[in-house]
Parts: sequence; structure tokens; C-alpha cells
Amino acid sequence: MADIAVIMSGLSEVTHVTNPESFATVRFSTADLPENMRVATWCEHYGHTVLRADIEPADDASLDATVASRALPGLQLVSGRFTAARIIRTREMIVDGNDDLSLLVNQSGNVTVYARGREVTLRENDAVLISSGEAVVFDRRSFGESIAIRIPYSMLSPVVVDVDDAIMRHIPRDTAALKLLTSYSNTLLGDDHSVATPALRHHVATHVHDLVALALGATREAADVANSRGVGAARLRAAKTHIIENINRRDISIGSVALRLGVTPRYLQRLFESDGTTFSAFLLGRRLARAHRMLSEPQSAQRQVSAIAYDAGFGDLSYFNRCFRRLYGATPMDIRETAAKARE
Repeated sequence: MADIAVIMSGLSEVTHVTNPESFATVRFSTADLPENMRVATWCEHYGHTVLRADIEPADDASLDATVASRALPGLQLVSGRFTAARIIRTREMIVDGNDDLSLLVNQSGNVTVYARGREVTLRENDAVLISSGEAVVFDRRSFGESIAIRIPYSMLSPVVVDVDDAIMRHIPRDTAALKLLTSYSNTLLGDDHSVATPALRHHVATHVHDLVALALGATREAADVANSRGVGAARLRAAKTHIIENINRRDISIGSVALRLGVTPRYLQRLFESDGTTFSAFLLGRRLARAHRMLSEPQSAQRQVSAIAYDAGFGDLSYFNRCFRRLYGATPMDIRETAAKARE
């Protein structure tokens, strides 16, 4: 069982979007707590101290909640998976002065949001913008997952056409910018190392701001900038993620990836070129890295090199050996033997 002090310390970091230095993803799960502490920790600590809201679980006995949070400059991403519950930010709680805006994306399950005398029902992957400065009720009727993308009001207001009017306006799941934003946010929550430097964290946060503005209705100037900056970055990350997840497929190509993203192969190639590489070089590098990792793993010690090359997406063994030696300065068997000696 995880150390309670560590869990509580980490959970306390899930607060305002004010600390760009704490960039690692913080994770919390009620499953890591003793059963007799789960409801109290979720409702009292997370609800009152972190979220600053009342949480009313539908069934204390079956409570299951998992939260992942990541802070970047002017941005906080929070994903949550939990059982049916009602979350209420009352008028008494909004005196904390927090005016952050949160774009809530419902990824699964059934959710209804109440605020400003309106009711918005979110289907899977629908979204709605809410204000931390207003009373709101978030009613999840079944187990599900959602993402909250929190940005200070002062940062969104200049780039969205009437941001106040955008609050509590239903954003359908087929909104192109929303699809990119959801995919991009999920990737950021799952990969700490991708934004390891302060400069890169600022760039990534700016890309998310761009996509949020487009999803809400960006001003003409902001839309022009976002389409050339944030959209491209999100599509490039989506392309890389798709490649990595399908690296063992020998038929993967720039054409197939472009088709999946709904762009032209030439546009996708330009995105890779803007990142200082090419589609082919990125694909080859990832395949070689996968093969190198498998050659170093004890569970693959008895597998033939040709089988590992095939699993990494190569169809030509001589081409694999040639590229492998060029990159690592050693043969696949050399890497395997070195790894075996290190384990002795």
C-alpha cells in the first residue's frame, strides 16, 4: 500500500494553475488508501481542500476515484475517472477569488452540468466551459472519465470572441479543435519527459491555449496564429503517438497516418520537417529503439534477432542490421551479449 503522507502531499499539488515548475503529472487513486479512509479523503481533502467543492458520492461502498493532474505555465490539466457522484461548488465557496475557466470534456459515462440557470448534458467527448467564479453543479450519473483544462480568465479573454458568452455553451464532440485538444491533453498527462525544459513547457501550454481558443471560438487574429501553431503541434504529436502505438505494423506509411489525421501527406511531412526530422527518419528511429529495448530485455533472450526485427516493424533483416549498426555502432548480437553480462 502506498505511503499515505506521500499520497496526501502529491494530491495537495492538484490546485491552481500557478506553479509552472511542478510540471510532472501527479496521480492519486482511492485504491491506494485503506478502505476506511477512501470516502473521507476523496470528499474532504480532494473536495474541500483541492477542488474547493462538495462531493456527494452516489454510493460510499463502491467509491472508486483516480485523478491525474499536470501543471504547466498558465494551464492545468486534470483527468478524472470516478464512480457516480455530484460535485457542487456553492456560492459560499466562490469567495476564494479564483476566476479560472475550465473546459470540461466528458470522455465516457453520463454527465450533466448546471450553472447560470442552465443545464448542459454532455455525451461522450462533448465539452462545456465553466467558470470557477460561479456556482456550478457537476452531476455524473455513472462511472466515467473526464478532462478539465483550466486556464486563467485573463489569458483566454483576449483570444476568444466574447468568452463570457462561451460559458455554459455546449461544444459538440465533432468539433475539430476539440478532438485535437482532447488527444493532445491525454498525451501530455501520460508523458512527463516530453516537456522536460522550461521553454518547451511554455510552448506546449501555448499550443493548448490555441486549441482551447479555437474550440470556443477564437478571434480572427488568434485563429490565424492558432492554426499555424497549436493545431500543427497537436497534429504532429497525434501522428507520433499513432506511429508509436502501431510501430510493429510494416504497412504503416506517411499516407496511412495522414489519412487517419485527415491531412495530406505533404502537410504531415512539413510538420515533421518543422520538428527537425522527417517521417521516415522518425519511424526508423522508433523501430530501432524498440528493437534495441527488446534485445536488452531478459524475456527476449531466447528469441531470434529476426523475430525481434519483425516485431519492430522491419521486413528486411539485412536492412535492419545495417541501420542498427549505423545507429548504435554495434550489432544486435553485441547489444544482447552486453545486456546479458550486465545482468550477471
